[in-house]
Amino acid sequence: MAVRDLDDYPWDAVAPYAARAKAHVDGIVDLSIGSPVDPTPGVVAAALRDATDAHAYPLTIGSPKLREAIAGWYARRRGVPGLTSADVLPTIGSKELVALLPLLLDLGVGDVVVHPRAAYPTYEVGAKLVGATPLASDDPAEWPAQTRLIWLNTPGNPDGRVLDTEQLRAAVERGRELGAVVVSDECYAELGWDGRWATEAVPSVLDPRVVGDDRASVLSVYSLSKQSNLAGYRAAFLAGDPALVARLLTARKHLGLMLPAPVQAAMAVALNDDEHVAAQKERYRSRRDVLRPALETAGFHIDHSEGGLYLWATEGVDAWESMDRLADLGILAGPGHFYGSHFPQHVRFSLTASDERIAAAARRLRARNS
Repeated sequence: MAVRDLDDYPWDAVAPYAARAKAHVDGIVDLSIGSPVDPTPGVVAAALRDATDAHAYPLTIGSPKLREAIAGWYARRRGVPGLTSADVLPTIGSKELVALLPLLLDLGVGDVVVHPRAAYPTYEVGAKLVGATPLASDDPAEWPAQTRLIWLNTPGNPDGRVLDTEQLRAAVERGRELGAVVVSDECYAELGWDGRWATEAVPSVLDPRVVGDDRASVLSVYSLSKQSNLAGYRAAFLAGDPALVARLLTARKHLGLMLPAPVQAAMAVALNDDEHVAAQKERYRSRRDVLRPALETAGFHIDHSEGGLYLWATEGVDAWESMDRLADLGILAGPGHFYGSHFPQHVRFSLTASDERIAAAARRLRARNS
């Protein structure tokens, strides 16, 4: 498959529903895409401004200050001690890494790339670009001998499903049996909500309870887009097996995949400041506490969604029918069809709208059933 063979970008199909929602007398409530609407933290923006004299090429591996901040953050926030500068690598957002990783790992025809059943489409796109076969499966017993890359996503996008240490360990053990690389996309990990995740930290695939003292063939991927409102900075990183990190570093040097120096400086500050992360989580908690009961009152059932930035909901009809009804209310969401073929009746609602817009959506949803 070549780049020219890619399907049309799926969100283009939402345009007619967006146009109808915008015509609502009180305006659109756009809950379709998880793009932050809250301000970039002041300490982070200041760090970016202070680093604008970036006349030299930045280091692909990241500045020593940034690498130290990443390793320290994993130890402090993710329960992953002992990472060194050789175990981490910044990336230009996490989406480019997801799309390019099969290429950077030299996968191709005959190789299988596993990803979750409810999945961000870029996992599949990355596999198809190199001629590999994508497989949507959450059951390690189903992963075939040809598997070379296993994507985990916890908390999941779109479904907010959180994998516990036992599930992560089962995936890693199966990956090692197959000789596959296991990569966990964990960019919503600070956003745990329900059940044990209301009080317990969402675990990383690099947690010693998962990998012991052996990180071979295992990587964690993280982004600051959500927890720090840095989507526009394209600030992300990976960590794990130092041999894999070195291999990816060499490829990224050749391809010029380097993070701008001012962004690296801002990331280091963001990773060392937990206060703004806690404040942002409370904003999302407040919005979630308004939107979820309104959706349930309107006849939606919420599945999973125990973590992450979305509510994964169904009213038992085709997602496009739900999209149609929501557009009449001036609400735009994401149809489950975009996240694989297994959830045609689900809709994804993002929490990334202002308090006022979330409140407007809740009023409209309640009025629908009154």
